[in-house]
Formats: sequence, C-alpha cells, structure tokens
Amino acid sequence: MWRSRVVLGVFASLSLTFGVAGSAVAGAGDPVPSAAASEAAAGAVGAVVGVGLPPVVSHVPTTDKVVFITIDDGWNHDPAAARTLIDKRVPVSLFLLPGATSYDTGYFTDLIEQGRATVENHTVNHPDLTTLDAAGKDAEVCGARQQLTGTFGRAPQLLRPPYGAVNDDVRLAAKACGAKALITWTYDFTTWSQTPPTPRLQAGDIVLLHFTPTLEADLERALGAAKAAGLKPAALLPQLKAAGLA
Repeated sequence: MWRSRVVLGVFASLSLTFGVAGSAVAGAGDPVPSAAASEAAAGAVGAVVGVGLPPVVSHVPTTDKVVFITIDDGWNHDPAAARTLIDKRVPVSLFLLPGATSYDTGYFTDLIEQGRATVENHTVNHPDLTTLDAAGKDAEVCGARQQLTGTFGRAPQLLRPPYGAVNDDVRLAAKACGAKALITWTYDFTTWSQTPPTPRLQAGDIVLLHFTPTLEADLERALGAAKAAGLKPAALLPQLKAAGLA
C-alpha cells in the first residue's frame, strides 16, 4: 500500500517539476493524500506557475537552510504532538478540514496562540477536486475558507488540494477562493501501514504529516531529519513570497 503511494507521488512530483500544469496530479489512498516524491525530484524547483493562476508548489526554491513542516486534516488531537510544536516553537502550516476542528477548536487555537502555527485550507470534505464541477470546487474550497476564517479569525492564504490532485480548473477555483498558492509536498513522513524510509532532506523541502495517532513520532522523525541535514523548520508563506510564489 505504501509502495503504491510512493510510485504515484513520484509521478506527481515529476509532473509538477517538468511543468505539466494542465494535467491532473493525483495520489492514492483515502482519506489522506499520497506519499511524497522521490529524492531525485526533491531538489528541483517543484513549482508550476501559470499566467494568472496561483502556482502549485511541492518544493520551495531557496538558498536558506530551511524546511517546511505541514500537517493535514486534524482528526486526531494528540496533546504530545501539540506540546512538541509549542515547546520547540516549530513554525507549522496546518491544512485543516473544518469538521475536524469543530469538536475541539481549542486544540488548534492553542497551537496558534502559543506556538507558530497558521491555519490553511484543505477543503470541506477532502474530495478529489479534479472530479468536481465548478460549483462543487467552489463549495469545497470557498466553503472551507469561510468556515476556517469564522473559527480562527484569519483567512487561509494557501490551499492543499486533497491527494495532491491538481489541474488548471482546480487552480482557477483556488484563485477565486483567495488562495495565493497550492501546496503539495516533497516527502510524506506519515506512518501509514508502516513507517516510511526517512529521506535526506534538502533546503526548501515541504514535509507532509497528518493528525494521526502516530503524529508525535512522525514529527520527531521529521525534525530529526531536518537537524541531520543542517536545516531548520521555517514559516512557509514568507518563503513563498520571497520566491515570488505567493
């Protein structure tokens, strides 16, 4: 199962790297995105930029020795993982589903107020956006933006399309709903059926994690990999702006 996610993630990253902006980029698995791209693809720019459309970014071009920690969904509210993020002041982008935050909003507001977390858009119901019509895309992306803004008092600036599934119609919907960039990932550190191999991170890599029961262990593994590579976690949006991608 994990191996199939890796293969699909490699194809997705290569499509993004070589600028296939109009094709769908989809992973496998439900309800979470596919695994990360290969190490060979990780060093590339990893962004698709089209005229008038927000870019799709799997790796941030930067000379700074930084990586980007991102966490998806929000269903499992592990206090140990939250404590690590807060105590270590880890800059983190939380791509949340509104329903996953509604039964314990305080878990996420604590991360925002005590740590260095920002809340970003991951749609309402986690569909493959490439399969929806224009109205369906707007309902998912704009609907999540509206709900998250109402809950946390800040409008999300970034969109992570579920499964990494992207085409130009998805990018158009993202733009209409206020997203400045669509963020995929370089590596998925999430433990699914088994713990994935730990890659050697490079500057600008985007690390994907999920709010699952293994988040604390997965987070520590990601932070350890960053330290081993001489990299530090950094806030994503400022680096995107510096690279002209947001």
